[in-house]
Amino acid sequence: MWKAYIAALFLGLCLVFGPSPRAAAEPFYDVSVAELLGEPGSIIRIEPLPGAPLGASAFRVLYRSHDRKGDSIAVSGVIVVPHGRAPRGGRPVVAWAHGTTGIARKCAPSMRSSIFQTIRGLRELLAHGYVVTATDYPGLGTSGPHPYLVGISEGRAVLDSVRAARNFKNASAGDRFALWGHSQGGHAVLFAGELAKSYAPELRLAGIAAAAPATELGPLMKMDLPTITGKILGAYAVKAWSEVFGLSLADIVLQRSTLVFDRVSDFCNETYGQDFSMLFAEQPLEREGFLAVDILSVEPWARLMQENTPKRETRGVPVFIAQGSADSIVHPKVTASFMRDLCANGTKVSFVGIAGGDHDASAIRGAKHAARWIKARFDRRPSRNNCGMPIAYR
Repeated sequence: MWKAYIAALFLGLCLVFGPSPRAAAEPFYDVSVAELLGEPGSIIRIEPLPGAPLGASAFRVLYRSHDRKGDSIAVSGVIVVPHGRAPRGGRPVVAWAHGTTGIARKCAPSMRSSIFQTIRGLRELLAHGYVVTATDYPGLGTSGPHPYLVGISEGRAVLDSVRAARNFKNASAGDRFALWGHSQGGHAVLFAGELAKSYAPELRLAGIAAAAPATELGPLMKMDLPTITGKILGAYAVKAWSEVFGLSLADIVLQRSTLVFDRVSDFCNETYGQDFSMLFAEQPLEREGFLAVDILSVEPWARLMQENTPKRETRGVPVFIAQGSADSIVHPKVTASFMRDLCANGTKVSFVGIAGGDHDASAIRGAKHAARWIKARFDRRPSRNNCGMPIAYR
């Protein structure tokens, strides 16, 4: 009884006061129509960012990209550059794609003082002499809806972060790059890999590394929705897709859950305090759910799930996957199925299974493996191939 009372109290406070305020409307992130004119990856503005790891300099950047319709938009992010002389041909670039932070504008990682701690493997990548980019994705930091798990939008933003690094003179970036992402970011880099040859043909992709990537969206949502975290992520996806694709929520969201649904979708999944408040705010969704229908069998939602599920082939580009055996968000059997399909289509896959690892462990503990794998790709060494071998967790 007392737990229900505390939950109700916290829910009331959350609904009244909402999430902690953020500087979502900082002038840096605002753009005029005239400022959008330019090629994808060209820089609108850039400024030094304090707190970079020792031996590196960091910059907050606002660059141009294209949304899913091909319209020009602004995307924010971070570029981290190691000190020292760049090699002939320029420094290789690693494009980091972050996991879920929320869908509200204020949830941009580049606004966080802890941004460098959230780029997994950053120190190792900088030590190897690589430029590291970290896009916020569209609609985080900048205005407009955030295309959460909308593959083409995320993928373009990731690729254009590499172009932005190349357009930044201080970075001395070359045309070779690798992709590295976690969860939502795993989804983003897989789509970036699909799009690279057609969208950014001037760049040379060395490899795609993903930790617990969101692959089969339909099965993942079905497995996750009964859980608290799954309902929060589901609320993010449904709210974001309704805005990006212009879909009505009236027929799929229970009317009695609308207020709580809207409040949860406005929270950022960034700090323990915010996580704590969000979990309490989500309690009514935990009891009742928020969907009135099975969106996996209702159009256009079912079709969009398929369209935004990464393809199972990478046109010869090798893939690294890290997965925790105890991940309750991106389930190991879904990742295993996706890996088997990649292998069947001729992709070389290097797999690292983390015994007892949860969703975050795949990126935290998998980062050192990913950094070594990425270095091997830039060094043009053969990629280890786990295809045809039993999936093992150690």
